[in-house]
Amino acid sequence: MKRILFGLLVLAILAYTLFPFYWAIVSSLKTGSALFVVEFWPKEPAWSNYPAVFKQGPFGQNLLNSVLVSFSTVLVSLVLAVTASYSLARVQFRGRKALLLTILSVSMFPQVSVLTGMFELVRSLGLYNRLPSMIVSYMLLTLPFTIWILTTFMRELPIELEEAAIMDGASPWVVVTRVFLPLLGPALVTTGLLAFIAAWNEFIFALTFTLSDETRTVPVAIALLGGNTEFELPWGLVMAASVTVTVPLILLVLVFQRRIVAGLTAGAVKG
Repeated sequence: MKRILFGLLVLAILAYTLFPFYWAIVSSLKTGSALFVVEFWPKEPAWSNYPAVFKQGPFGQNLLNSVLVSFSTVLVSLVLAVTASYSLARVQFRGRKALLLTILSVSMFPQVSVLTGMFELVRSLGLYNRLPSMIVSYMLLTLPFTIWILTTFMRELPIELEEAAIMDGASPWVVVTRVFLPLLGPALVTTGLLAFIAAWNEFIFALTFTLSDETRTVPVAIALLGGNTEFELPWGLVMAASVTVTVPLILLVLVFQRRIVAGLTAGAVKG
C-alpha cells in the first residue's frame, strides 16, 4: 500500500510539473479558433508556427543574443564567485560573516528597486542598447547566490587537502585552481546552471536596457510578438517560441544531471 501511494504521489507531481509544458506544445501546434478547442492532440498540427517564429522579426538573432549573454554571465559569475568563496570560506578576517550576509541581502531586493540606479550605471558606461549592458545587470542577480552557494561548498572541502598543498609550497591561487577547483565540479555545474536559467529567463533588465530588435533577448522578443492586427495575439506563435527557448534548458539539465547529483568530494579522501 505504501508503494502504491508513493507511486501515485510521484505520478501526481510529474503531471503537475509536466502538464504546462505539454499544453504549451499542444498550443504551439494550433492556429486561429483551434486554440480554443480542448483536445489531447491537434487533429491537424500547425507545424508552420515554428518556422514562422523565425520569419517574424530577428528571432534567430534574439536567440543568439540570449545564448551569448547567458553564457557570458555564467562564466564571469563563476570566476568571481570561486575566488570570493575561497576568501569567505577559508580566510579569517574581521567582518567576514557580515560581508557574506550583505552579499546575500543584495539578492533580496526586487529588480524594480534597483532599476533606476542600474540604468544610470549602464548609460554612464556607454552600454545602453548593447549586449554587455545585460551581462553587467544580470550579475546583480546571479553573483550573490553563486557566491553564497560556492562558499557553502568550499567550507565542506577537507582542510587536509589545503594544508598538504601549502606544505608543498602552493600559493592560495594554486590551491584554488589546482586543488579545490577539480573538487568543485558538481557545485560549479549546479550554480552555473542556476545562473544560466536566471540569465536566460530575465525580462525587466533586458526590456529596459535594449531598444532595437537586434539586441533584444528571447524573453523580450516573445513578449513583443504581434499578430496581423493590433487586436490579435498570436498564441500559437508565442507558444512555439516558448517551446523553442525551453528545449535548450531541458537539454542542459539532461546532459549535466549526473554532475549535478554527484558527490562533492567523492573519492577525495579516505576515512
